[in-house]
Amino acid sequence: MKILIAGGSGLIGSALARHYLEKGQEVYILSRRGSAAVLPAGAKGVEWDAQSAKGWGDLMNEMDVVINLTGENLGAGRWTEQRKQRFYTSRIQSGKALIEAMRQAVRKPGVLVQSSAVGYYGDGGEQVLDESSPPGKDFLAGLCVDWEDSTREAEFMGVRRIVLRTGVVLAEGAEVLNRLLLPFRLFVGGPLGSGKQWLPWIHMADVVGAVDFLVENPNLAGVFNLSAPQPVQNATFGKTLARILRRPYWLPVPAFALKLLLGEMSKLVLEGQRAIPKRLIEAGYPFRFSEHEAALRDLLVKV
Repeated sequence: MKILIAGGSGLIGSALARHYLEKGQEVYILSRRGSAAVLPAGAKGVEWDAQSAKGWGDLMNEMDVVINLTGENLGAGRWTEQRKQRFYTSRIQSGKALIEAMRQAVRKPGVLVQSSAVGYYGDGGEQVLDESSPPGKDFLAGLCVDWEDSTREAEFMGVRRIVLRTGVVLAEGAEVLNRLLLPFRLFVGGPLGSGKQWLPWIHMADVVGAVDFLVENPNLAGVFNLSAPQPVQNATFGKTLARILRRPYWLPVPAFALKLLLGEMSKLVLEGQRAIPKRLIEAGYPFRFSEHEAALRDLLVKV
């Protein structure tokens, strides 16, 4: 099987690439640096501009699976209007480039996996959110709606399309986990804002496992929440981190301080989604990590 990953040099893309290479599959990664990119051993780098099918589009004829993970990091800095435009362009234009190549291909891939995020639902408060829940009305929600729509045309070409609304990915070296760990390691950990906001998390092992499960099951298509069955509130998550790291949990960071420090980007930590993976559970996917403490201990406690 031949697999093409757009955005394959990132955290999730690299994990998926290694997984499929270990299974003996051929993995091609679309990268602005092409063959010069730092990629998992055995993966083939293919240069692209993330804007069009120019120079690489013919490769689509050979692919069995296409995985689209492109998108500039939302947590890389304050959300200026210029940065927000890059968030949009990096997601929507790359999706359109994949569709352009697919449209030109004589032989279409069997399945397209399209990345999205639980931010699709906006700030959900206490509401339990499954795949049938409507989109929110803020910037992130609108971005996710357009991100998902960027590759919708594949369905009309007869390509099975899977959309992943991903939660916070817990993995060794993950930027988001490192940011959550830092205050506790400095002995100043505590709740962010009210601490009541929900955190829809997922262990990287289940990201990889669920994607493989969905790709391999020809009867599954459409939207799937890629998060663990048991989301937790920020305060609960923080107390668990403190206990595992043997650090105090005492210094709250008020919402107004986070808003002053981060601006609109503070939504990433002050708002949340009580998202559940209803369709994955119904499909029978066997989660390796359903409970957040077990997931954190797997990543943080070295035997």
